[in-house]
Amino acid sequence: MKEQLELSQAEIADPNIVALTDPLTGLGNRRRLMDKVRKLAAERADDPAPFTIGIANVDGFKPINDLFGHAAGDEILCQIAHRLHACLPDGGFVARIDSDEFAFVLPLIFEKKGAEKIGRMFKEVLSAPYDLGDRNVRLSASFGFAIYPFAGEQFAELMKSADTALYRSKRRGRSQITVYSEEIAEEMRRSTEVEQALRRAIIADEVAVNFQPIINIADGALLGFEALARWTDRDLGFISPALFIPLAEERGFIDSLTDTLLRKAAETAKNWPSHLFLSFNMSSIQLTDPATCHNVIAILNSVGLDPRRVELEITETAMMSDPEAAGEVVNELRSFGIRVSLDDFGTGQSSLGRLRDFAFDKVKIDRSFVNEITVDRSSGTIVKAILAMCEGLDLKVIAEGIETPEQAAKLLELGCRAGQGYLFGKAVNAETTYTLIKLERETRSRQERELRA
Repeated sequence: MKEQLELSQAEIADPNIVALTDPLTGLGNRRRLMDKVRKLAAERADDPAPFTIGIANVDGFKPINDLFGHAAGDEILCQIAHRLHACLPDGGFVARIDSDEFAFVLPLIFEKKGAEKIGRMFKEVLSAPYDLGDRNVRLSASFGFAIYPFAGEQFAELMKSADTALYRSKRRGRSQITVYSEEIAEEMRRSTEVEQALRRAIIADEVAVNFQPIINIADGALLGFEALARWTDRDLGFISPALFIPLAEERGFIDSLTDTLLRKAAETAKNWPSHLFLSFNMSSIQLTDPATCHNVIAILNSVGLDPRRVELEITETAMMSDPEAAGEVVNELRSFGIRVSLDDFGTGQSSLGRLRDFAFDKVKIDRSFVNEITVDRSSGTIVKAILAMCEGLDLKVIAEGIETPEQAAKLLELGCRAGQGYLFGKAVNAETTYTLIKLERETRSRQERELRA
C-alpha cells in the first residue's frame, strides 16, 4: 500500500508539491493541512457550514523506536498513514504533522456525534497489529476533534482547540476520544491554574499533612494514623486531594510532592508512642519506579523513624500498569521492614489474583462495602468472605469509611477488628493528633487504675 501514497515522478519534479508533502509517508504535511483548512473555511465564509478537523497521537510510540529501532518505527508510521488514508470518509484529508501525530480534515462531519463516530472507527483501525516481518506490534491512539466555526474560525484557533481536546484525551488515559467544547477548555484552564499554584505551594511548603486515626473497633484503642494530604491555596481556596494528587502524577512532579508529604508525616510520627504506626499512600507512578524504595528509606532514616512503624498503601489499579515492576518495588520495601497494604480492596478487576501474586501485609476493605453493610445483605456477605479469606492468608484487615455505631457493631460481629472513619475521627493536624494520643493515654491510665481499685 505504501506506493499508493508516494509521489509520482511528475509530482517529485514540482517543488511546490514536495514542499507540501511529508517525505516519510507521502501524506500532506502541516503546511498542506493549513492550506486545506483555509480553503475550506473560505468556501464556507458566507454560509459557515460546520466541518471538523482532528488530531491523532500514537500512544507510547517512543518505546517502539527504543526497542525495535527507528526503521521499525518508520515502517509503523507508514502503515498508520495508509490505514488513515484508506478509511477517510468522502472529501476527507489526512496529514502527518509531527513525528507520531496525524491530523485530518473532515468536510462532511458537522457535529460532535459524527466526530466521535469517526474517532471510534479510526481508533479501531489503528489498534490492529502492525506487521514488522518477524514480529507484530500493537498500538493505540488518542484523538482530539474541533468543529468549525464553534471551536475557532482560523487555522491556528482550530488546531489549538483540537490540541486541547487531544490533551484531555491523554489525561484520561490511552485510546480516548474528545471533541472540543468551552466546558473542556475551561476544565483545562482550571487544571493549569491549579498546577501552577500547586508547584508554588510545594516550593513554599504550603501542602499540609493531616492524620486520621485507625482504631481497634472493640475497645477504641489507637493503632495508628493514616497520613492524608491537605491543601488550601490563598487564591483558589481548598483543593481536594482527589484533584491535585492525580494532577501532580499527570504533570510529572508527584515525586517532589510525595517526598515532601512523607517527610512531614514521618517527622510527626516519630514522636508518637512506638506502638502506633504511620500509614502513607503511595502513588501509581512511584509503584513502578525502581528508585522508590531508596527514596523512602532515605527519608525515614533522615527523619529517624523506624521503617517497621510505616505502612505504605497501594491500590490494585496502580499495580495493574506494570505488575512485574510493582512486585519488585513491594518486595524491596518489605525487605526493609515496611509493611504494604492493599487499599480499596474489592473494587478492582482481579483482587483475588493480586493477593495470591503479591506479598501484602494488610488489606483495607473499601468504604463502598462498609456504607451498605447494615442495609444490604450482599455487602455483609462480601465483607465476611474477605475477612475469612484474609485470615486464611494471614493478612490483617482494616475497614474504611465507618460512619455509624451500627456499621462498627456489624463489622465487629463479622470479625473485623480494625477500622477508620468519621465515627472515630476525621483527619486532623499534627498538633491535634498529639492531643488525641495524650487523651487516649490518660483514659487508658484511668481505666487501669479503676480496674485495680
